Amino acid sequence: MQAQLLAPAALLVVWTLIMLFWIIPARFGAVAKLEDKSALAGKQGVRGNDLEGVIPDKANWPAHNHTHLHEQPTLFYAVVMILAILGPGALDVLLAWVYFALRVVHSLWQVLINTIPVRFALFLLSTLALIALAVRAVMATVFADPSTLPA
Repeated sequence: MQAQLLAPAALLVVWTLIMLFWIIPARFGAVAKLEDKSALAGKQGVRGNDLEGVIPDKANWPAHNHTHLHEQPTLFYAVVMILAILGPGALDVLLAWVYFALRVVHSLWQVLINTIPVRFALFLLSTLALIALAVRAVMATVFADPSTLPA
């Protein structure tokens, strides 16, 4: 069952890379359409943050989401590894898939629509799934019977 638990984590890595590549056309397209490029003139080594307030907000949304995928999901990866090592149950696998699905929907919502109430609800639901996984990981480790652990 380890592979079934690791699959949503592996796919979330792939999704994070998809969001990375989504940034390229969004930002480059917005910069190319700028009529007044004076805000970028004279800057050497322009970074993504330098584009805030220069290009339309919507063009920065993929980058904002990509950043978010490097925040809370790092906890998801750790919890999934703990549970995979100790032998996950069906509920762990289900919760991991729920977390993955909610993060993908959250990403799509943030990049395409970005209204806060729905985005927050998606974030909250994914956080609840992560909390459940974290509690299960703590229970699996703190209350583990050493005689039943894999060698």
